[in-house]
Amino acid sequence: MAGSQSRIEAVVFDVGRVLFEWDLRHLFAKLIADPAELEWFCTTVVTPEWHFQHDEGVPLAEMVPARKAQYPDHAHLIDAYATRFAESIPGPVPGSLEIVEALAAGGMPLFAITNFGAEFWPTFRAGWPVFDHFRDIVVSGDEKLAKPDPAIYRLAEQRFGLPGEAMLFIDDNAANIESAARLGWQVHHFTGGAEGLREDLRSRGLIG
Repeated sequence: MAGSQSRIEAVVFDVGRVLFEWDLRHLFAKLIADPAELEWFCTTVVTPEWHFQHDEGVPLAEMVPARKAQYPDHAHLIDAYATRFAESIPGPVPGSLEIVEALAAGGMPLFAITNFGAEFWPTFRAGWPVFDHFRDIVVSGDEKLAKPDPAIYRLAEQRFGLPGEAMLFIDDNAANIESAARLGWQVHHFTGGAEGLREDLRSRGLIG
């Protein structure tokens, strides 16, 4: 979404499905051979909605035993969510990390706002040096605030030291984009992959 708005003084990335692929099926396809059972499990037991509680700050020690009590026959798979979550993130979104590198090389201040569990984030973060380019990252699980709650964007403005209208926020989730836009942020809805983002950044004069 290019527009003739305020000058962009920083670019703010989402992490999951913008910088890195993420799907619980990447993990559970290794553990559940039958496609129909896999689909049932990922839409009934360990679902994105249930996982989102951890993004909002609910600890694994509370979430996992409660879910195992609901689905005792699947306890070992629910445990795998807690112990093998990293396997739900198979790697970078093609082309996205190169965009981060290009923006960083041009001197653009970079930040991130991610819905990510506090217990999963440190290990994941440590494995990817690309995050060294980011001046600050707001992690929902640490703050117990998650997108699209407007409060997380207000917190980010305080942390990053800039008003929303001076920042370009990039996210794949329409609700997150709409929430930021209502608060005056400039936005890019990440639906066209890295190439679509690169075109938008070029149109804004932020990348070559």
